[in-house]
Amino acid sequence: MTEAHLFVIGLLLAWMAGIRAYLTVFGVGLAGLLGWVELPPALQATQSWWVLGTSGALALAEFFADKIPGVDSVWDLLQTLARIPAGAFLAAAALSPDGSLGAGALAAGAGAALASHALKSGARALLNTSPEPASNWVASVAEDTVVVGGLALALAHPWIALVLVVGFSVLGALLVWWIWRTLARGVRRLFAPPAA
Repeated sequence: MTEAHLFVIGLLLAWMAGIRAYLTVFGVGLAGLLGWVELPPALQATQSWWVLGTSGALALAEFFADKIPGVDSVWDLLQTLARIPAGAFLAAAALSPDGSLGAGALAAGAGAALASHALKSGARALLNTSPEPASNWVASVAEDTVVVGGLALALAHPWIALVLVVGFSVLGALLVWWIWRTLARGVRRLFAPPAA
């Protein structure tokens, strides 16, 4: 694989870690363990049974915690401490031929993870305003599906995955911004003093 491919894969892994860090680490480790992909030296630790067991258990805990309105927001807030560093590590590790992590790759990975995490958190905050739990479940299952499908696509066709991720991220950010702006206008009108 060329360095450009590895850089794209690293950014995609970081982006997915911003949504589901534990599932991403588990998926990378499982893909390496089963021989689906040759992992760079810095990512080979994800193939260990300890890392697979821990990330698998945490991914399962996140699967259930993320389906409960309110709990998902607290979980997201706490996971900010894990998702950004995990994204930074995954991006830098994907680019590391000798196991050392470069500062530029760490920063790029942290930025990609922060962007996807902010988009996910903003969308979920909007969904938590609805009284019914179905929208949370649908969003949560969609996030799980995006990470599993995105991981498979990133390892098989990284450039296609990058185009899709960038496109969906831009569209999602615009949609979340538009909804927040519309809600803010509605709240201002609701609390505006009556016209004389």
